[in-house]
Amino acid sequence: MRKIVIALLLILGTGSARLMAQGCGTPASDDALKVFGFLQSQYEYSFENQPKSSFSFERARIGVMGSIPYDFSYYVVMELSPFIAPNPYLLDAFITYGRFNWARVSAGSFKTPFGLETNTACNNMLTVYRSTSTLQMVAPFRDLGLVFMGGDETTRLSYQLGIMNGSGLGRADNNKMKDIVGRILLKPVDFIKVGGSFRTGYPSYNNNEDSRTSLAGELQANYKGFTLQAEYLTDKGDYNRDLGGGCSGNLIDLGEKRSGGFATLAYLTKWNVEPVFRFDFFDSGNDRGYKENNMTYGINYYFNDWTRLQVNYIYRAEKPTEVKNDELVLQLQVKF
Repeated sequence: MRKIVIALLLILGTGSARLMAQGCGTPASDDALKVFGFLQSQYEYSFENQPKSSFSFERARIGVMGSIPYDFSYYVVMELSPFIAPNPYLLDAFITYGRFNWARVSAGSFKTPFGLETNTACNNMLTVYRSTSTLQMVAPFRDLGLVFMGGDETTRLSYQLGIMNGSGLGRADNNKMKDIVGRILLKPVDFIKVGGSFRTGYPSYNNNEDSRTSLAGELQANYKGFTLQAEYLTDKGDYNRDLGGGCSGNLIDLGEKRSGGFATLAYLTKWNVEPVFRFDFFDSGNDRGYKENNMTYGINYYFNDWTRLQVNYIYRAEKPTEVKNDELVLQLQVKF
């Protein structure tokens, strides 16, 4: 832990400028280094045959971002929650060359540029948890490699194209091949975005023949307080069982082809209260015919721009055998 603190202090002593952040932070100003982070304190009650209740931290993250003359920037984030790992660890760390808005490039460790929900910052999610389809089919959520980017929130078109190890966070590649991952977004009008993602690679430790292909389509709409987010994903071929089920949960035994998606609807009222409903579904494609249909009923309350309370009730329905595992979750989040 002492070494981690020393490393962060060294980072704080370096240069500054503007960064187009890719993960949980927002861009720093042109002339200032930015220290950022967030805490998500949580209470969970699981309606199992023997009910469980617990206080925890869903996430506890701290990072720095800034720029070095000329046209280079850096972004570093660490995860400190003991409920995710027993020891703090490096989450994101990448360097960006950003002189040209349509041809920026980042090198290091960062989120896989695949899908809407994956690339929604943890502190901006409308529900406490991500959908099962995202957790099961996108892994690895984070990887090492290069990503080329163009456009931003203000442009009609934006894109990301990554050349990644495919072996997950902090791991060297396990074969001679690389994953190719990409995402493109179009904004036909100011309040609607449509997009698609793809990934192809060879996740096996032992050969370069068992490939994996993933596709996703997405829709986002924000109009007069209403927010709609929807995504459909398909995934087929080999997968690396060591990667786990995304950023939380365990990997379900998957078949040759799997699919799923979600739709989320929210409305932010003038009282800073935001009702939320999400339906998500997942088909594992395995021999047991395992499927999920889940509904999340939620209320978000925004005390201010930095503090939010989320209350979610998650109804989970599995096939062929339903499991008693519905959950009530309360999460208090502070950003800084």
